[in-house]
Amino acid sequence: MSRIPTTVITGFLGAGKTTMIRHLLKNANGRRLALIINEFGSVGVDRDLVRGCNDADCPEENIVELANGCICCTVADDFLPTITALLDRPNPPEHIIIESSGLALPKPLVKAFGWPEIRTRATVDGVIALIDADAVAAGRFASDEEALAAARAADPSLDHDSPLEELFEDQLACADMVVLNKADLVDADTLADIETRIAAATRAGVGIVRAAHGAVDIGALLGITAAAEDDLAARPSHHDAEEDHDHDDFASFVIEAGEIERPAALLATLARVIEAHDILRIKGPVAVRGRPARLMVQAVGPRIEHYFDRPWGGEARRSQLVVIGQTGLDEAAIRAALAAEFVASEPVAAA
Repeated sequence: MSRIPTTVITGFLGAGKTTMIRHLLKNANGRRLALIINEFGSVGVDRDLVRGCNDADCPEENIVELANGCICCTVADDFLPTITALLDRPNPPEHIIIESSGLALPKPLVKAFGWPEIRTRATVDGVIALIDADAVAAGRFASDEEALAAARAADPSLDHDSPLEELFEDQLACADMVVLNKADLVDADTLADIETRIAAATRAGVGIVRAAHGAVDIGALLGITAAAEDDLAARPSHHDAEEDHDHDDFASFVIEAGEIERPAALLATLARVIEAHDILRIKGPVAVRGRPARLMVQAVGPRIEHYFDRPWGGEARRSQLVVIGQTGLDEAAIRAALAAEFVASEPVAAA
């Protein structure tokens, strides 16, 4: 029996994983796909963003969400039952795509494919690491070796790796291909410099592909045949010596409310709050009074994107913003700052 290929898509918060997956689903060319989405936090946003992208090749029942935890921390409890259920279907998918949380370590997930329950039934076709070129150019998610060396010299007891740097490096070290997304936001010389740095942090033979808006040919991403579960020793991780790990360095919460009156005012407030509290990520749908469509908000650091994605259906017109940052976020202050923008504190019932 042939094993079903599985592609693991990893990448830091806001790198564009969901956008790239939407592109893949729209260009599946008849290939029957299934998608497992892992969200960090109690409310999942990404499943709703990809729902209906390609009903024929990836119907809604083939989109499975694992929320409220990092998939790499809950392999036995959450991931194995989920993928086993997909494999047990009378008409199983031809290819499985896993979108991991931006806070997930890819290696524990790849390692799970060596478990007896799935080893003979599925294989990791490839690990795709998505990198935000604009963020890396700004130095937000990459280590500065000179600064670290100076810091160690000044304080030998100082830990030289922040959680963000470790995640970034672990994702690159496990990758079979790196997609340098948002390349259109960076000039050619900066892109070349980033590619040189990425090449130094990845294994020999790992390809680097430039992309804008997550648009990468499906043939380049699927069909790598890496069998990554058989190659774990070549994929080092900062956490190899740990039996278990967690993400206590990060915190998330959800702001749920009704409608806003003025999108511009909300975006301005978000910008101030993000800067004041060093928030890593904000994402989610917002209900705008008088507008039939949902306003999707996607913030990565100081960069905020917004667009109307689809009309509200039969669900309540409810704003849900997931806020993610490092431990110590002042949740009360953030909630108070944003509360004034919502003209209704409760979700508005569907018409």
